[in-house]
This record gives sequence, structure tokens and C-alpha cells, in this order.
Amino acid sequence: MAAISASDVKKLRDLTGAGMMDCKKALTQADGDFAQAEKILKEMGLAAVAKRQDRATENGRVFVMTDDKNAVLLSLSCETDFVASNEEFKALGENMCKTILEKGYSEPNEELKGMVDALIATIKENMNITKMHTESVDTYAATYIHGNGAVAVLINMHADNKDVFANADVQEVAHDLALHAAAYKPQYLDEKNVDKAYEEEQLSIFTAQVDQDPKMANKPEQVKANIIKGKLSKLYKEICFNEQAFVKDDSKSVKQVLSELSKKYGCDITISSYVVYQAGVNA
Repeated sequence: MAAISASDVKKLRDLTGAGMMDCKKALTQADGDFAQAEKILKEMGLAAVAKRQDRATENGRVFVMTDDKNAVLLSLSCETDFVASNEEFKALGENMCKTILEKGYSEPNEELKGMVDALIATIKENMNITKMHTESVDTYAATYIHGNGAVAVLINMHADNKDVFANADVQEVAHDLALHAAAYKPQYLDEKNVDKAYEEEQLSIFTAQVDQDPKMANKPEQVKANIIKGKLSKLYKEICFNEQAFVKDDSKSVKQVLSELSKKYGCDITISSYVVYQAGVNA
């Protein structure tokens, strides 16, 4: 039996949000295996639902910019929140985005790092390019930056008729979708994009929950299967963009809102891709 230290318990607590005693019990049961202990906590319904990526580990700012053909998201890190809100730091990110679009860069390079180094020399604080992402604009791109550069969103949209995006209400929905992504940070676009390994893990957790529920002891297997299927459907509504309740009208899913908009204008309007960057988060 592996020795369970206080630091191990704290580490699992930080990962899951579960109580200290529950974390210790799970680690003991898992013989010190963190992945197994986290799974045990999930089966017990004790692990925090919030994605761990919401826990920023350093200061910084995120940026998003588009031109007619391409889009870029950029994350810059720094040592203090004072610098993160500095106008020179903000200008650096914006100028870097312009350079990336103008020159077609797809990853950090010496020119971009040189731009960062130039500001380091002035402000005397360490800064880094945390990550960057570029992609081609499909039919229309909506962007949004939340707060003081805390979250940046790109929503890449497709329509059979590109002229539909000239309509103000279509542009408004696109903007609202960017707001939605900033608020809910969906993990996947829709069901078919869900990582299969993750899906299998969740199914095993749901199965364990049903099997361990005393109320389910004498229930037919088909009833249990339907409950597990219902739990999976609920999960999709939590993690999939198209299945989530729309931020401006929670009586409809995002997919339903787009379907109604498509019907109104007689063309298929969909989200082709989306990216959410959060300041201080590498993943």
C-alpha cells in the first residue's frame, strides 16, 4: 500500500475540488494512483464539475483579430496583473496580431519573439508568447474579448449564401454565439466531436453510479441502460456547443437557434469551428 502524504491529498483536492477526507479515501483506495483516485471521486459524484482549465496559473492577456481571409488568437503571459492591464502590453498584443495576419505567420517565430523582447527591455518584466492559433475564415467570423483581455473568442461560421451575414440579426446571433462561448467555454462543437476515450470514461462512471445505487438493485437492465443513456445525453448538453442552452434564450439550444435562423433566410447557417482562449491558461 502506497503512503499517502498530505501534499498528495492537497494535489488531488486542487485537481477535483473534492473534500480533503474524500480525497484521502480515494487515494488510499487507488493505492496512490491519481488518475484512478480522480475517477473514484467522479463515480462518487464528489469531483468538481468545473473544468480545471478555468484556474489561471499566471497573469496575461489574450487577443483575437481577423481580416477578410484569416483569423488569429494570441495569448501573452506576464508576471503581474499590473502589466497585463498596461496599455503598452495591450498594444504589443494587437501589433503582433496585425503582423501575424499581414505576414501569414502560423506559429511563433523570431520576429514575434523580438517584439516581446523589446517590451521586456522597457518594462523590465518577463513576458512570453503562451500560445497562438491561426485559421482561415470560412464564410464569416465573429470575435469577442471579455473583460480586460481575460477571454478571447473566435466563432468561424458557414452559410450556403455568404450574403446572409449582411443582415444585422444574423450578425447579432454570431456575436451572441461568441458571448456564449466566452461564458460557457464548451469543450466540443457537437456529439460527433467528443473525444472517444473521454466518452468511454464517462460511460464507465455513469455505469458505476447506476450499479452502486441501491434503488437500482432490482431494476431491469434496460431501465439501467436508459438511465445511463440519459446521463450521457445530459453530458452532451453540458459540454457540446450546439447542444448547450443558448446564452440569450435558455429555452432553446444553440442548434435550435441556428436552425430557426437558417429557416428564416432559406440557407444553412452553422458554426464551422470555434476557439476560446483564456488568459493564463496554456491548454
